[in-house]
Amino acid sequence: MRFSIPALVFASVCLAGPSSAFAQGAGAPPAPPVTVATPVVKEVQELVSFTGRFDATRAVQVKARVAGYLQKIAFTDGTTVKKGDLLFAIDPRPYQAAVDQATAAVTVSETTLSFANGDLERATQLQKTGNITEQIFDQRRQAVIQATAKLAGDRAALAAAQLNLEFTRVTAPIDGRLSRTLLSEGTLVAANDTLMTTIVAADPIDFYFDVDETTFLAFERAAGSGTTAIIGLEGVVGTTDEPEPKRRARIDFYDNRVDQASGTMRLRAKVANPDLFLTPGLFGKIRVPLGGPKRGVLVPDEAVASDQTRRIVHIVAPDGSTTPRPVAPGPKIDGWRLIRSGLDGSETIAVNGIVRIRPGVKVTPQMVTLPPVGPKIPTPTPPPAAAPGTAGQPAK
Repeated sequence: MRFSIPALVFASVCLAGPSSAFAQGAGAPPAPPVTVATPVVKEVQELVSFTGRFDATRAVQVKARVAGYLQKIAFTDGTTVKKGDLLFAIDPRPYQAAVDQATAAVTVSETTLSFANGDLERATQLQKTGNITEQIFDQRRQAVIQATAKLAGDRAALAAAQLNLEFTRVTAPIDGRLSRTLLSEGTLVAANDTLMTTIVAADPIDFYFDVDETTFLAFERAAGSGTTAIIGLEGVVGTTDEPEPKRRARIDFYDNRVDQASGTMRLRAKVANPDLFLTPGLFGKIRVPLGGPKRGVLVPDEAVASDQTRRIVHIVAPDGSTTPRPVAPGPKIDGWRLIRSGLDGSETIAVNGIVRIRPGVKVTPQMVTLPPVGPKIPTPTPPPAAAPGTAGQPAK
């Protein structure tokens, strides 16, 4: 069968037409939209937060210094006392008897010394006339010396007996709050052994917390540069149920070595506690400045992604291409995340929709301006809609 040339051309066009139209309709997908912005750049004060525990500035275990039967408990459990307030009374009668006995011994010694002094005085007069031998004179002088020493010993024994009598009254050694009594009246108390109660001083109160090695080195470098010293550094502290710590604290101590097991340094802050709200043993959190004010680059948390062991942000070029850049994030300030290194603030970064970013794939950047205080990212302004009846029309 023979075909003419126009028929062959028509057949080829019919066969190629559908596939060409399909190829034109199956073009590359549109670039995914991504919200972009330049970081917030302003002067910031970097703050670091740590968790720690409150502890009493002074804590005393109350024990009796003399043995005896407990005669009286003079306080109510959990009350606040002043230094010198009576807490316990031990039966004083044996110790009063010891005082009376020591007093009598002192009286005897004083009498003996007085008689020896009289003998020595008479011997001195007789020695002038030669009516007494040197041996007798020395004996009488020796008697005075012995009586003097005996009187001194008896007076010391009386003082010890009076101290023991005083120790039968167990008083508060410091101002503070008492625990419960651990004994009942009539209990035989052993000297320097039986624990009777405890007392803690809670105003001011100490706050102990551990700082990681990297942050401690940053504290030391700031102190070395003269920005801020560790001792005297002021911050704020609060309990774990408070959204923001408010009580002022001042660091007054850090340990002399880094703990080898945990790699941390123990610090202590002093906190005023006039209302005694802060109780020793409570957990709390402290926030302290790290260095002085500085120029800070701030980005939303949504802009920071993880790349295995690195933290990155995506730099977006004007043509929509993206480049990951490693950064070192710091704490949050005014709702934004501080970037310690990796950005200078002039870059355009992806702040929302970073899950749509793929290597080698361009994006459609939608520019927004981040406010000075976050953390809400503004919604990008949508592009203007096309005029009715013009969609899909070719340009003339």
